[in-house]
Amino acid sequence: MSRCMSCEAISEGYDAATCKQRHEVLKAKVAFLTTSQPASFPDVLLFASDDGSADTAEPLVPVPAHKAVLVSRSPVFKAMLENEMEESQSGTIKISDVSYDALCAFVNYLYTAEICLDQQLAYYLLVMAEKYQVQHLKDYCQKFFVSNLNWDNVLPTYTFAHQHNSKPIIDVALRVITANMDKLTAREEYAELKERHPGLVLEIYEAHFSRAAAVRDQSSFSCVLRASSRSRGFPILRRQSGNQPQVSTASSTGLIVL
Repeated sequence: MSRCMSCEAISEGYDAATCKQRHEVLKAKVAFLTTSQPASFPDVLLFASDDGSADTAEPLVPVPAHKAVLVSRSPVFKAMLENEMEESQSGTIKISDVSYDALCAFVNYLYTAEICLDQQLAYYLLVMAEKYQVQHLKDYCQKFFVSNLNWDNVLPTYTFAHQHNSKPIIDVALRVITANMDKLTAREEYAELKERHPGLVLEIYEAHFSRAAAVRDQSSFSCVLRASSRSRGFPILRRQSGNQPQVSTASSTGLIVL
């Protein structure tokens, strides 16, 4: 049982989001799923070109879908299927560099806006979401990566995010990395990053120095504030963990909280 932060209502299995946030999530999902009702039978077949079948005599396994759904979810599919392109004429679409299971998950998401992600599947789907401009799915994958970032996976995830223009992941990854700069150079991935993507290493150190400068500026400001308050007779309210705040000097002139 948990309490909503907006309306104080109590519900079971509710996450930390407010009712307003919950409404916006559902609104986005409904907007994404809104489309004309597809025909009863599929009219296009998708094939994964990297499902392992190339190494055997077995034919590729198709993933059936409806053109109406693909067109309404993806401007790339829309361009393919509404113009005189090969995919429109043949009724087949080949999806490169993806597994059969990932393609099934991708098509299922286009119909349901639901997916159960793990790290590997999220990689596949974010790539496909960017390639086919399915922003709703890309946002979903980005939130998954951000919520699962840790010191063990942050460097490869940071590199991956740069390859696919994912600023939300990049920003959080940089915060994790710069908070652990003393351990950075000991990572095997760091040597690889330095050799293959020196620009990303530069970005890491720029973020680190910027963060350190911000901390110094805040510390200097606090010191100046304390000195100024003492010279003017302002009371300084010091916060103490577990206790009520205490005023160090008494005055009715003003109040400064540190």
